[in-house]
Amino acid sequence: MSAKAISEQTGKEFLYKHICTAAAVQNRFRYANVTSETDWDGLTQDHPWLLTERLVVKPDQLIKRRGKLGLVGVDLDLQGVQDWLRPRLMRETTVAKAKGVLKNFLIEPFVPHAQEEEFYVCIYSTREGDHVLFHHEGGVEVGDVDAKAQRFLVAVDEKLTEDQVSQHLLVHVPEEKKEILASFIVGLFNLYEDLYFTYLEINPLVVTQEGVYVLDMAAKIDATADYICKAKWGDVDFPPPFGREAYPEEAYIADLDAKSGASLKLTLLNPRGRIWTMVAGGGASVVYSDTICDLGGVDELANYGEYSGAPSEQQTYDYAKTILSLMTREKHAEGKVLIIGGSIANFTNVAATFKGIVRAIKDYQGPLKEHEVTIFVRRGGPNYQEGLRVMGEVGKTTGIPIHVFGTETHMTAIVGMAMGHRPIPNQPPMDSHTANFLLNASNNAMTPAPTRTASFSEPRAANDVTPPKKCKAGVPPAKATTLFSRDTKAIVWGMQTRAVQGMMDFDYVCSRDEPSVAAMVYPFTGDHKQKFYWGHKEILIPVYKSMADAMKKHPEVDVVISFASLRSAFDSTMETMQYPQVHTIAIIAEGIPEAQTRKMIKLADQKGVTIIGPATVGGIKPGCFKIGNTGGMLDNILASKLYRPGSVAYVSRSGGMSNELNNIISRTTDGVYEGVAIGGDRYPGSTFMDHVIRYQDTPGVKMIIMLGEIGGMEEYKICQGIKEGTITKPVVCWCIGTCATMFTSEVQFGHAGACANQESETAVAKNQALRDAGAYVPKSFDELGDVIRTVYDELVANGTIVPAQEVPPPTVPMDYSWARELGLIRKPASFMTSICDERGQELIYAGMPITEVFKEEMGLGGVLGLLWFQRRLPKYACQFIEMCLMVTADHGPAVSGAHNTIVCARAGKDLISSLTSGLLTIGDRFGGALDAAAKQFSGAFDSGMLPMEFVNKMKKDGKLIMGIGHRVKSINNPDMRVQILKEFVQKHFPSTQMLDYALDVEKITTSKKPNLILNVDGFIGVAFVDLLRTCGGFTRDEADEFVEIGALNGIFVLGRSMGFIGHYLDQKRLKQGLYRHPWDDISYVLPEHMSQ
Repeated sequence: MSAKAISEQTGKEFLYKHICTAAAVQNRFRYANVTSETDWDGLTQDHPWLLTERLVVKPDQLIKRRGKLGLVGVDLDLQGVQDWLRPRLMRETTVAKAKGVLKNFLIEPFVPHAQEEEFYVCIYSTREGDHVLFHHEGGVEVGDVDAKAQRFLVAVDEKLTEDQVSQHLLVHVPEEKKEILASFIVGLFNLYEDLYFTYLEINPLVVTQEGVYVLDMAAKIDATADYICKAKWGDVDFPPPFGREAYPEEAYIADLDAKSGASLKLTLLNPRGRIWTMVAGGGASVVYSDTICDLGGVDELANYGEYSGAPSEQQTYDYAKTILSLMTREKHAEGKVLIIGGSIANFTNVAATFKGIVRAIKDYQGPLKEHEVTIFVRRGGPNYQEGLRVMGEVGKTTGIPIHVFGTETHMTAIVGMAMGHRPIPNQPPMDSHTANFLLNASNNAMTPAPTRTASFSEPRAANDVTPPKKCKAGVPPAKATTLFSRDTKAIVWGMQTRAVQGMMDFDYVCSRDEPSVAAMVYPFTGDHKQKFYWGHKEILIPVYKSMADAMKKHPEVDVVISFASLRSAFDSTMETMQYPQVHTIAIIAEGIPEAQTRKMIKLADQKGVTIIGPATVGGIKPGCFKIGNTGGMLDNILASKLYRPGSVAYVSRSGGMSNELNNIISRTTDGVYEGVAIGGDRYPGSTFMDHVIRYQDTPGVKMIIMLGEIGGMEEYKICQGIKEGTITKPVVCWCIGTCATMFTSEVQFGHAGACANQESETAVAKNQALRDAGAYVPKSFDELGDVIRTVYDELVANGTIVPAQEVPPPTVPMDYSWARELGLIRKPASFMTSICDERGQELIYAGMPITEVFKEEMGLGGVLGLLWFQRRLPKYACQFIEMCLMVTADHGPAVSGAHNTIVCARAGKDLISSLTSGLLTIGDRFGGALDAAAKQFSGAFDSGMLPMEFVNKMKKDGKLIMGIGHRVKSINNPDMRVQILKEFVQKHFPSTQMLDYALDVEKITTSKKPNLILNVDGFIGVAFVDLLRTCGGFTRDEADEFVEIGALNGIFVLGRSMGFIGHYLDQKRLKQGLYRHPWDDISYVLPEHMSQ
């Protein structure tokens, strides 16, 4: 959500820190917070004024009208405050319908003043601007300020002046106080704008000779502006509404939400309740809560929440396990139900998200069975059939009763089943599989029935597209009645290739002549072309770095679809509206600050541009055009008959619910003519009325559906339009959020705008007003489809709608990636891997999550064991590997590898090139003897040769014994690296047969020549054979295979790479120049000159 209430203490802290006014603001930062854990001695040390001044004490828990409720202690000393708190602190109290515990109090200095020194001031935001209310009589008895106060509207993007305040607000204020009040109110308004407040009320505001005192304050801020205001806000705690506790699980989900591009919400209503929900989609989550409450389950509803926006499998798992953990803590006499519901997804892979839920169910199968939990599932969208299959399977394997339904079942039907109000079908009918639709649409039994008004292939009238009307200079241009046609061309802002391909597949199935996407804009790459499919054919779509270039080269474009992030959407949209050719912009991003959205709306109104969004999936005009991911994948496009126009137009806030409306309308009428999801934010770019009036003026639209929701007043304009005769076509309406009036505390639903600030904004009030105005309003969402069918049948009966013959659409080839996702095809992989998997939420090394690697402190040796040997090696083995890396790290600059690295570094080459030149010298003569030594010694040992026989055979064959000999070290000057390793191996290895054999060979060779010692290469080689054969992790064949494939040389390569890199850095640090070998170190041996 966007507008969130903050505590009085936080609000005053913002004001005292950041207000800029000539008025003398008194008692700055003089407040003290008290809880049950407060140390009074420490408190008085931090706030010594508590001991010397008269005080006021009150709860700071978002409680309204505290004075009238007797919750303010006035004119007390510190002892009096403690006495006043004693019967109230940590005591349960009732405020309106909400019961809660008083646990957080605020103490401030008492300000003696007269009644005439009290004033009231309030600022709140609306679509048009910010309203400033002022009343010259403040305090507890202020009464109905809406009726009594002076008010002034500061339009969007305009400033408030002291003259305006004096002229419009301070009409009844004594002259001597006007100047100070005007300065304070202007400073307060600027603070309100700068810190992105959405509501700020001070009552009373006291003005005395000493200055201005802010006594009581209530405020809300736009939480989506955190990225703008973080430096000024700091870390803000948003307290829960009074009557609802703050649970750690809610904070956990809020943290997941903040770290995710998806939307994850959780509010606990009654942790002891028996009805739990796990719903996908902001709108759908409200509809499910409504239905539960309509069927009498309000007292048993345990939670409200939603997951949407394509969360990953891991995120869905984390969300699901939180729900399951909460619901299996206390048993219920009647058992419990879990409703896993949702509308038809537009782009979320249902099977992928269900995998996370299935994992959680498996983890909690014991507690779920113990608490007698029954699960009801209903979902639709991409790959939903596989998701439902997996969900059904887990029910069978775990023994948990899980009832699974798809799009053939009304969205909220499972609620009635779960609550015992309707029977549970034994074998619910299933719609066709995704693959069947896509690969064989024209012959499929589920091809939509022959009921429609016009074929997509029939010619269109020349006036099918209504451009904005020309208007007089200085008058804002009128917005287009028809936003999309079969010739509409769009630019997509953002590298959203999946959405663009979806649009092109829709275009193709609608038999458009050309793709609807003319170009893409992506500022983070250079100009290039992106490949897409047009049916069977591959085409290229240009991608531009700047919007200016795209607009210049594509003058036919009049629609822009913006996938810009919430941080960049404002700037990119404001830029887009500078191009007169654009008349429609769809803004997908959720979480754009409301102040920025209002500026976009103002400019759009001035330019005659229709904005769809923000926080939307977009809209669709069957047979013509679709925005981004609207309508989902092709299976849903075909199932909902969105490839050709019907007679019904709809407008909703929710993107997911718009797809559900596509489904409902396709099953009850001849289909959708046009549908728009205006977005869930408080200030959508276009309103319900904007689109309903468009539909009213569109001949092809015969009936209109509006799915409104709690919050705002836009639905009342529909009522007014019906009453005044502006809207004459049948309108079917339903406002979701009826459950809100049944809750004892305020609940913020998934959409930012879904919150009622007054009675008239409730869904119940709106539904009744629409019903009274003459709209068709069902009793509940459950009956929406029935009402739509009834109205449609009446229009068919009276001849308003004449059903026409269906024409099947062309088939579109399925993308390879999606066919593979559905398990329809297989192909040999290009290569295989068995050591690492980075595809999931967490990196996995040979089956071990990276978090476990660190948790168990496996170290570099342990990681090498996982990645090289696919084993979790014993601790001593890991230590030995690390020791080998340490002793082989370097052996000075004179050896060939280091020399090459140095020469390359001094030649100005980069790190990789220099390192590679050094590594290329490794072989049998330098550093590559580990494998060869291991093979020679193990071969001799395994064949039963005595050490002397082995030495003699190698001499007879004229071969060197690999791993024997050193140019510098000898039996009298031993290599300390070998000595260190030998001590460790002999102490920790369970067996050292191969090492003992090699040491016996060393005795023979050193007797002949002192420097024929077992060198470090040879030692590591034979010791590794002992390790592989005796650590218990490998069979004999596996141990021999690792030696054969060169694993041991890898130890030297890895270790020596550290040294080579060191030499490279050393040369660069020393700024050594180009190396040239000196002449006196070269022996020039040339043939004698031949004269003849």
